[in-house]
Amino acid sequence: MSAVVEGGRTLLVILMGSPADRDHAAKVAATAARLGLTVETRIGSAHKTPRHVLEIIDHYEADPRPKVWVTIAGRSNALSAFVDAAVSAPVIACPPLAMAEDLWSSVRMPADVAPLVVLDPSNAALAAAKILAQHDGAIATRLAQYRAEQFGSVVRADADHHDGMAG
Repeated sequence: MSAVVEGGRTLLVILMGSPADRDHAAKVAATAARLGLTVETRIGSAHKTPRHVLEIIDHYEADPRPKVWVTIAGRSNALSAFVDAAVSAPVIACPPLAMAEDLWSSVRMPADVAPLVVLDPSNAALAAAKILAQHDGAIATRLAQYRAEQFGSVVRADADHHDGMAG
């Protein structure tokens, strides 16, 4: 899994804590692709490979494009805090929850470390797109189209439901 869309004016970096997070990351990337975001995915563990994660961070911090990070790590989610403390861009923690207790390591952060937490992978991509739309009008346009599609889908479902009830 690498770039979903290349050459964009903005960047969404999806950082997984391990290869086990690939399916969860793919869901984020799929929605991001639908919204036309430039996406790069990487793997690095704050616990097992902290130097590697710092190298990844340094690489993207040198990239001048506006960006958002989505961090995906279950169990003891140190990755989101580690990245948030080291970068200037917004970080969205999107942990794959195996059990409810896993959530606490994503929401209990030290002082002055503030990753956002969005549990649904598609919604994490949507939140990233809303942030990046502040820097790229094309993303803002795609978001408006996406919202119109969602609106139309609900209105059609209601009409179908209502018509079915009337007959």
